[in-house]
Amino acid sequence: MKFLPTINDMFNDLFYDPFMNRSSIDTMRTDIVEKDNEYELSMELPGYQKSDIKMELKDGYLKVEASRNSQNDTKDNDGHIIRRERYSGNCYRSFYVGDVSENDIKASFDNGELKISIPKNNVKQVEDKKYITIE
Repeated sequence: MKFLPTINDMFNDLFYDPFMNRSSIDTMRTDIVEKDNEYELSMELPGYQKSDIKMELKDGYLKVEASRNSQNDTKDNDGHIIRRERYSGNCYRSFYVGDVSENDIKASFDNGELKISIPKNNVKQVEDKKYITIE
């Protein structure tokens, strides 16, 4: 039996990038839970170490950035490299947290999961959308 591609297969092939790591699409999945006095963020960062993660607070926005560089070599018995793979990448997410200081935010990292606690009473509500008339 010969495989005949469908129209869907052809469209999927147009957007397929063989060099793109599928796991990079799912990086930094975040769950946000509202508790009585705080918001708790749980962010998945598989493969990252604590030293790979930076958090910055600026103008009411908390930016979480993770970057990683790795190189894997496979050598034969004579020490010749038969395979060399390199990965370099970074990802970041930004969250509006309102008028808080860096001392109000608590964070911990364990087993590929970053947990961040932000006090609830300091987070201001973002206003509704305001539309601007184009003349």
